[in-house]
Amino acid sequence: MADNNKRLSTNVDGDFYVDSTCINCDTCRQLAPDTFRESGDYSAVYKQPGNQRQARAALQALLCCPTGSIGTVEKHDAREVMGDFPLLIEDGVYYAGFNSPKSYGGNSYFIKHADGNWLVDSPKFVRPLVEKLDQLGGVRYIFLTHRDDVAEASKYAERFGSDRIIHRAELSAQPNSEIVLDGYDPHPFAYDFLIVPTPGHTKGHCVLLYKNRYLFTGDTLAWDRDRRRLDVHSPRYCWYSWQEQTRSIERLRDLTFEWVLPGHGQRGKVSPKQARQQLLEVVERMEAL
Repeated sequence: MADNNKRLSTNVDGDFYVDSTCINCDTCRQLAPDTFRESGDYSAVYKQPGNQRQARAALQALLCCPTGSIGTVEKHDAREVMGDFPLLIEDGVYYAGFNSPKSYGGNSYFIKHADGNWLVDSPKFVRPLVEKLDQLGGVRYIFLTHRDDVAEASKYAERFGSDRIIHRAELSAQPNSEIVLDGYDPHPFAYDFLIVPTPGHTKGHCVLLYKNRYLFTGDTLAWDRDRRRLDVHSPRYCWYSWQEQTRSIERLRDLTFEWVLPGHGQRGKVSPKQARQQLLEVVERMEAL
C-alpha cells in the first residue's frame, strides 16, 4: 500500500499521489496518461482526475501498479475496477493488468482464440484475474518472450493446465516448460501465430506475431509516446548483445504488423508501411550508438 508519508513532492496537491517506492515502470502512465507523468526517476501525478473516465483510469493504474506505490487521500474502493481486467485492446486481444514486481512491472497480454487462449508473459497471480480468465475459457498456451518476464507463469500453468512456450536459451527461468524452442529461425505455431526469435536483449528472446497484425515484442521494441514512433530501450537495458538486438530489429522489417505490444514501454499502432520505415530508422539510431 502507498504511504502518504512517503508522498513524492513532485505530485500535485489532491487525492491521488505516488510515493517513493515507485520503480518508474510506466504502468500508471500507460493506463492513465491524463493523470501520471514521468518525473525524474519516478512517476508522479501531474494533474488530478477531472472527470469520471479519468478517475476510473487512475484507479486502474492504482490497481495494476506492481509495487503498490499509488495511493489516495480519499477513500476509494479499487474493487470497482477489478472487473475491467483483462482490458480489451482490440479484436480479442487484451492487456492483462496486475503487473508483477517479479518482472519489474512488465506488461502481459491475453489473446482469446477459438483454438485455445494465450497468455503472453505473466501478470501477478491474483484471484480476480484468474476468475475472469476462467470465464473467458482459460489459458491453453503461455508464451514467454524471455527470462525477465516469466513472473508467476508456473502458477498460471498449473491452474489452467497450460503449455508454456519458451526458447531453450531462457529455459532456466522456467525449467519445467512444456514446449521448448530451439534455433533462431521463425517458428509457425498453430493457426494465426508465428514465433520469431529475436536475440539481443537476452540470448533466447522471442516475439510473437498474431494475425499479421499484433506483434508482442517483449523487451525488443516499444512505442515512444512522446515522439509518436517505434523505438527501443537504451543499450544499458540490453543484457546479451546490442549488435544482435540491432540485427533482430532489422529482421522484423520482414514481418507485417500494425500493433506493437511490448513487455516494457507503451503500446502503439501504426500502418504496416509506417512500421517498416520506422524500423529502418530505429536500426539507424541503434547503429549510431
